[in-house]
Amino acid sequence: MMRFPNKETVERIRRQYPAGTRVELLQMNDTPAPPIGTLGTVLGVDDTGSLLMNWDNGSGLNVIWQEDRVRKVGDGNA
Repeated sequence: MMRFPNKETVERIRRQYPAGTRVELLQMNDTPAPPIGTLGTVLGVDDTGSLLMNWDNGSGLNVIWQEDRVRKVGDGNA
């Protein structure tokens, strides 16, 4: 059964990944997922804590909270 984050967690995710944040895909459990290492731009965060994405390869698959993994890039950590 899928669990959804509470409102405080969603707000924390929105602060951590504001629109325009660049990320690299580390893990996505989805058949048509972009290849690991694909870069993309966060468009926003929905009420389930998923990152709404625009992947550089043209994919629009969301990053699902507690299922998929990304890391920020280009903010001094990369």
